[in-house]
Amino acid sequence: MEQSTNTKSDLAKKPIAISSDAFYFEKDKSRSILVLGVGNYLMGDEGVGVHLIQHMDTMELPDHLDILDGGTGGFLLLNCFESYNKIIFVDATMDGQPEGTISLIRPKFASDFPSALSVHDVGLKDMIEAVYLMETQPDLYLFTISIEKVEPMTTELAPKVKTAIPEAIEQIMDLVDTLHHQIS
Repeated sequence: MEQSTNTKSDLAKKPIAISSDAFYFEKDKSRSILVLGVGNYLMGDEGVGVHLIQHMDTMELPDHLDILDGGTGGFLLLNCFESYNKIIFVDATMDGQPEGTISLIRPKFASDFPSALSVHDVGLKDMIEAVYLMETQPDLYLFTISIEKVEPMTTELAPKVKTAIPEAIEQIMDLVDTLHHQIS
């Protein structure tokens, strides 16, 4: 059986895939922050959370930050909620705001979500509800990027959605810095 040779700095630079990678699952993440991008990559703007994680994958990230392409993983992502104390979601929303608008909310219940989330978000809402049934819950933050439409079978983003990604990353990194100082 092949042993994992990943180091902590390797994981800090690469989006973690949901797998059986022993190093990932055995790593103490109690002092780490997770940025979790969700969405369907093959549905245009609906996949902006995944696009954002791919962009972050090209950046030099601090050791206390993990990134995860959650795709449309739904309940498969619950492992993350037991491991991290702070989780930042990134997702698309069809909330009627101008395309590319970035918002931050602190969801506690499905009713805390914007009125019209994107296609996969019934699973995300259910997952958030399940988290609050767990014995201990992480602090959850949700960055949304407003979209106007979902286009099946494309990985292209609308120009305003695409240009929102660097600003969203800047806001996320500011929050990560603030949260890290609270943990330290």
